Amino acid sequence: MRHRDASHLLRVAATAERFSEHPIARAILRKADDIGMSIGEPADFRNLPGKGIVCGVDGHRTLVGTRKLLEDDGIAVPSAMAASEFTEVHVACAGRWLGSIRIADVLRSDATEAVAEIRRLGLRTVLLTGDRRDIAGNIAAKLQVDEFQAEMFPEEKADRIRRLRAERRVVAMLGDGVNDAPALMEANVGIAMGSGTDVAQESASVVLLGDDLLRFVDVLKVARRCRRIIMANFVGTLAVDGVGVALAAFGLLNPVLAALIHVSSELVFILNSARLLPRRD
Repeated sequence: MRHRDASHLLRVAATAERFSEHPIARAILRKADDIGMSIGEPADFRNLPGKGIVCGVDGHRTLVGTRKLLEDDGIAVPSAMAASEFTEVHVACAGRWLGSIRIADVLRSDATEAVAEIRRLGLRTVLLTGDRRDIAGNIAAKLQVDEFQAEMFPEEKADRIRRLRAERRVVAMLGDGVNDAPALMEANVGIAMGSGTDVAQESASVVLLGDDLLRFVDVLKVARRCRRIIMANFVGTLAVDGVGVALAAFGLLNPVLAALIHVSSELVFILNSARLLPRRD
């Protein structure tokens, strides 16, 4: 593709994606910004989750997204030539295919370690993505997740979460995009990244600060530790009350001893709970 055509393709795509919060849209806009490209605003902007964008650019109906989005609109798209590690974003304007933008899925530096830590905690990991199967398979192999599903629309992700819950599984969903919002709402606990879209954050039960995936592991560890302490206090309270009732039944418990046992046990439980207070490294 000639440089002029490539610049036009990028400008059309960036203009169409200007109001989108999808990670691919952010990548396209970042590329346009890096080269100092001036972009306008799309007209009649319409986001189709899992497919792409339909809008008006320079007075022409424009589509930016998946091959299926264009083909469903009757636009002929040449055979894919991208390598398996690339995602293709197709661009069409005025009923004509302009070209495609290839975006590489780069694995986050902390992703592999985070997944490994999650699996060490005894949890099953499942990757749900809208990417092509070959791309998802490559990422899943690097992450070493237990299971992956690719080429999923937002409603299919949510349906997968519903099926897991129907199997009486407790599901925590971690996401950051618009397409993750329905699944975040369906999970027992929806967790959004702080760097994610506003829609994802509004749909989640928990929002992590920043974009460090290892923070999610920290949340899991703190939650488990908190539950252990709560259960210890609960069982301890039942045990102390049981002993107190038994002593009272045999006439071995006077008011002073009862007050001493009660205050002492409560102090122990408070000190046990205090272990959850943050400590300096």
